[in-house]
Amino acid sequence: MDPFDAILELGGEQLRAAMVGVETRLREIAAVEQHSLATVAAGGKRLRPLLVFVAGLGSDAHVALSRAAAAVELIHSATLVHDDVLDDAPLRRGRQTVFAAAGRTAATATGDLLFSSAFAELTRNGVLAQLRALSGASAALARGELMQRADAWRADVTLERYLQRCELKTARLFAAACELGALASGGPPLGPFGRAVGLAFQLLDDVLDITGPAERTGKRRGTDLLDGTVTLPLILARESSPELAALDLRTIKGAADADRICTVIEATGAGERARQRALDLVAAAKRELPRECPPRQRQALELMADVLVERFA
Repeated sequence: MDPFDAILELGGEQLRAAMVGVETRLREIAAVEQHSLATVAAGGKRLRPLLVFVAGLGSDAHVALSRAAAAVELIHSATLVHDDVLDDAPLRRGRQTVFAAAGRTAATATGDLLFSSAFAELTRNGVLAQLRALSGASAALARGELMQRADAWRADVTLERYLQRCELKTARLFAAACELGALASGGPPLGPFGRAVGLAFQLLDDVLDITGPAERTGKRRGTDLLDGTVTLPLILARESSPELAALDLRTIKGAADADRICTVIEATGAGERARQRALDLVAAAKRELPRECPPRQRQALELMADVLVERFA
């Protein structure tokens, strides 16, 4: 059974209906503009909405949870559109990006529309704490992107700074998804769980850029290196490889050269060490779930954490 199907099976008809409902709502919200609709229609695993619903599993606050789930996914979609502008990316999930189809100005405006639509949707719940959770995550995303841009090509990016960047760019939105689910349902606080699995998710994604293959990642091996993005495998590999310690990322010329550097990084064992760090984060998150979580919800959250890891297996 597909891991996502296992989560839906555990959540029962309520969870299945919630995921169908939020998909419909996302398309309704995005339908005001063709590029925003195309972005939402491109799909994805909908990990963040699923986290919202699992964090509120068993609650009858269906409408509030659906609005929160849609808002989180709209924020995520907005960041993808803006990332494509910053990266001059022609494709996203095998489809032409808004940037490639309509240009920088239209893509920037589309991302802005998705961002603002997220808060318009969540405001309908009328709960200030929910707005604080999402606005805090949104501000963190922007700070994380600025940090990544500032760190590009640098050889002195520390482990601590890298982890801070991952916390801002990825983990905070995962945490917000869990916080929103708990706030809407009145359940136990789950932000720390979301933060840990979100951080693990980013670490594993960065490992996958080194290990590939392209048919799984949708991009060429070493894309981060070519972009000047310093990730955990490179930071760890530089500790034991004189060649990598002396490497100036600006000297990497083309996909073949990046692929060779990835092989050097892998040979140091840095990819596996980074992966183990992510697995340790997931294990700790599962151990620290609040005692108040009902058994079915606890099982679903643990399974959700496993699914996020298995995606990169």
